[in-house]
Amino acid sequence: MSQSGQVIIVGGGFIGLWSAWYLRRQGWRVTIIDRRTIGSGCSQDNCGLVCPSHVLPLTEPGAFQAALKALLSPQSPFRIQPRLDPALWSWLWNFSRRCNHSHMLSAAHAIQALLASGMREYLRWLKEEQMDCEWQAVGLLYVYRKAVELERYAATNRLLTERFNEPAQMLAAQQTLELEPALRDSVAGSWYYEHDAHLRPDRLIAWLHQRLGDDGVEFIENCQLNAMRGAGSQAQRLDTSQGELPTDAVLFACGAWSPQLKELIGCKLPIQPGKGYSITMPRPQNCPRLPLIFPETRVVATPMHSGYRLGSIMEFAGYDDSIRPERLQLLRTGAEPYLKEPYCQPELSHWFGWRPMTYDSLPIIDRTPRWGNAWIATGHNMLGLSMGPATGRLIAEMMHGSTPHVDPTPYSVSRF
Repeated sequence: MSQSGQVIIVGGGFIGLWSAWYLRRQGWRVTIIDRRTIGSGCSQDNCGLVCPSHVLPLTEPGAFQAALKALLSPQSPFRIQPRLDPALWSWLWNFSRRCNHSHMLSAAHAIQALLASGMREYLRWLKEEQMDCEWQAVGLLYVYRKAVELERYAATNRLLTERFNEPAQMLAAQQTLELEPALRDSVAGSWYYEHDAHLRPDRLIAWLHQRLGDDGVEFIENCQLNAMRGAGSQAQRLDTSQGELPTDAVLFACGAWSPQLKELIGCKLPIQPGKGYSITMPRPQNCPRLPLIFPETRVVATPMHSGYRLGSIMEFAGYDDSIRPERLQLLRTGAEPYLKEPYCQPELSHWFGWRPMTYDSLPIIDRTPRWGNAWIATGHNMLGLSMGPATGRLIAEMMHGSTPHVDPTPYSVSRF
């Protein structure tokens, strides 16, 4: 494939934008189409964590049983909307089969490869391009109220230290309060990952959008993909709601919408939309300095230079686009026991996004089975922001035929 060919990227979230970034640097002419507006999906108002420490998959031993137990509580941040959906129940069955130690370690190594590369790429472009995204490299703090839960995490920390070289520092209650004075005196302690970072996602989207546009990338918003036409195994044009678009290559970076394009891609993708919520507001007077995770309530509090965000929740409710007030309330009540000032007024944004959840916690980065010149980059679960630059670099390498900087084998579509 000529490096000066035309590539159309279907999807304008972080994966699509970062892929455009690297493909453009290889000399491709790039067009991004999106069914709505650029960055309006799960990329827009997530918690903004760039977290190389998050190497463990959701498929940990006991995770499925814990999820079933959580379903019995109306206050649980995890929810499945009961419905007759064979794809959902197949997904849950396959997820449950992978909740064991062997699968956890195998997936974790593949997750870590993209997370570590993603952080290196962020640091590279922050230095070379002065990205305007409110980047803060101050670490990440897991905060606990119960001493037994704090101590239980020690086993996870040993695993992360010995197998993945991702140690956390355990802090007693007083040390925790000294590091983060915005916390209540009732906390039992914390675990501190000093090498993690965070940013403001919508600022990064705006910067990438502007920078790519300046570099010649074309954006077509509110553009519905209807069909792909070609000869043999080569896609040659896309039929869209805004007309016909000729192309030399296609990249599907559609996030949670990917399964709905199975006829175009040429295979079923076992992705479920995992609905998350966030509330964005001004910085409270007593605003945290660090991004905080409260594992006991599954809520994240992210301080940004220009605001403050509470986020979390995992709902398997299909493509339900409602914002449920009781789920937003879980974010507020989940932060209240930990912070002196957990939230403030006005609440500037109530948001939801569909995370593209695979049952093995790994993304799909591969050529499509149907088309020799069409590719897939999707299924990043809750780590699309952290993995975005690494995925963009990897897919550009694969499309160009150069040696990949990360082994792409674990992300193959054929594993399904």
